[in-house]
Amino acid sequence: MTADTDAELIETGRKLFAGDWQFFWASPSIETLPPMAGVEIAFAGRSNVGKSSLINALTGRNALARTSHTPGRTQELIFFQDTANAGQPNSLRLVDMPGYGYASAPKAQIASWTALIHKFLLGRANLARVYVLIDSRHGFKDADTEVLMTLDKSAVSYQIVLTKSDQVKKSELEKTIAATHETLRKHPAAFPEILVTSSRSGSGMPELRAAMAKLLKERTG
Repeated sequence: MTADTDAELIETGRKLFAGDWQFFWASPSIETLPPMAGVEIAFAGRSNVGKSSLINALTGRNALARTSHTPGRTQELIFFQDTANAGQPNSLRLVDMPGYGYASAPKAQIASWTALIHKFLLGRANLARVYVLIDSRHGFKDADTEVLMTLDKSAVSYQIVLTKSDQVKKSELEKTIAATHETLRKHPAAFPEILVTSSRSGSGMPELRAAMAKLLKERTG
């Protein structure tokens, strides 16, 4: 990929997220999912990994996705879309998935969330990619590995996004990146490139938008 191509994709990505992004659907169960339309990209990760903050940073909307310091707050699949392109074949939807790995939640609730996530991953034909968010400060945990195994079994492409990169020293971040690459060697279904981001500083956001723009183009022509 040339520098010109990179610059073009980054500009396409900027435009993709410059529109009027709004919440449009919440699904507490598979039965209540919205009809499939366009291309969907989902965000998965442990509770408090920064999914909502990432979606807000991507779309330039401070309060589009509800952020909370209380783990396990998001209990549904939350859908967002650009209102100008809603329902179009080349439209993009973002899906904020319930955080997993929240040990303090009631076991029945954890089981319900887990089942919802896994059924969604396995049964959504227009789901183009899942971005699995990993906290740069902590790296992979057992709960992350379980989700990767589910993704390996599904036909969904997935990619690792390291979040909160501004909160660790450069040397520690490099170690986490290296360890993440090593983990991915055991998961050949994963997209090999790791995206490193910070919702607070904005670093990595242009590259993440560009990756989504490229994926949307590949899926819709």
